[in-house]
Amino acid sequence: MEPIISTEKLGHIYSIGTPFEHAALCDVDFEAATGEYIGLIGHTGSGKSTFVQHLNGLIKPTSGRVLFHGQDIHSSKELTHSIRFKVGIVFQYPEYQLFEDTVYEDIAFGPKNMKLSESEIDERVREAAGFVGITDALLEKSPFELSGGEKRRAAIAGVIAMRPEVLILDEPTAGLDPRGCARLLENIEKFHSAFNATIIMVSHDMDGIARAADRIVVFDKGRIRYDATPREIFSHSGELSEMGLAVPQATVIAARLRARGVALPEDIYTVGQLEKALAGLKGGAAHA
Repeated sequence: MEPIISTEKLGHIYSIGTPFEHAALCDVDFEAATGEYIGLIGHTGSGKSTFVQHLNGLIKPTSGRVLFHGQDIHSSKELTHSIRFKVGIVFQYPEYQLFEDTVYEDIAFGPKNMKLSESEIDERVREAAGFVGITDALLEKSPFELSGGEKRRAAIAGVIAMRPEVLILDEPTAGLDPRGCARLLENIEKFHSAFNATIIMVSHDMDGIARAADRIVVFDKGRIRYDATPREIFSHSGELSEMGLAVPQATVIAARLRARGVALPEDIYTVGQLEKALAGLKGGAAHA
C-alpha cells in the first residue's frame, strides 16, 4: 500500500559553509500510512522537530525528498502551497500564535485561506471547536480571555478546521497538567477516529505516547534509531536511557516490582497493562 507521506534519504544541514555548519538530518527514510498514529521521540537536538517541519514544506531538504501520495512536495510551488492545507502542523505552545479578535476568527483563518464558502467555513469552525471542547460561548471571546488549556485547544482547532489528511503535533501536551494532557490526547483521538487522519506526534511524554501511538519512531543524532511498536520500543529501556530518554512510569514500576520478586510480564508500558497484570496476580492468589 502506498504511504500517504514518506521521505527518501532526507537530509538537512544548517549554516552550510560556515563554522556553525551542522547536519540535523542524515539519510532519513520514513513512511506513514493513512490512519496511522505515530509517536516521534528523541532527546533535544536529535532532529525530530527539524524532521516534521520538512513534512509540510516549511523547510526544504538539503538532500533527499519528501513525498505526499508519491509526489515530491517541492516539485512545484503550487503543490508545496497546497500541502500546507493537507499536512497540518501544530507547533509547541501554539497558543502564542493566536492573533485574531475572537476565537471563532482564529479557527476560521485556515479555512478562509482555502477559499471556502462562508457556510463551509462556519461548518469547519464549529466542527473543529467540537472536537477540542470549545463551546459556542468561547468562540465569541477574545483568545486572550481563555485559560492556558483553552488557548491550546483553540490553536489546535485552527489546524483541525482545515481537515488535514496528516496532523503533526510538536509537543502538544507541554506545560499542561495531567488532566489537561489526558483531555488533549482525547481530543486528538476524536479527530483521528472521525477522519481516519494520520497523526504524527512529537513528545517527551512517554506515558501519552505509550497510550496513543500504534508505532514509535526514535530519533538519535539526526537518524532514525528505532521504528517499531510501543511494546518493542520500550523493551529497549537501557538503550533509551543511554540516549537520554525516559520510559513510561508503568514500565519503571513494573521493573521495580519484578526486582522485588513480583512475577510481572516484561512488556508492560501503560497503566492499564500494569493494573491488569496486578489484578491477575491477586486473582491467582485468591484462587489458590
